[in-house]
Amino acid sequence: MKHATPVALDALEPLLAELRKLDGIVERKRGVFYRKSQAMLHFHEDPAGFFADVRLPPGWVRLPANTAAERRRLVKELRAALSAS
Repeated sequence: MKHATPVALDALEPLLAELRKLDGIVERKRGVFYRKSQAMLHFHEDPAGFFADVRLPPGWVRLPANTAAERRRLVKELRAALSAS
């Protein structure tokens, strides 16, 4: 599974815009978010669609990011992780 290309990130732009509004993470490179000095979230693409690797307790979790419901879940999980620590 390869990292998301600029074209893939274009398709994810509404989600990226929502993630940029969250307190506690910073987008250092398009589609790659950090919390302090630690990577927190980045995207992959493959024939099955888009996926986000998110650092959640206890470690990295791969979540699908294709449908509106999947994207809402991703944001919800990320918010919970940011507020827990």
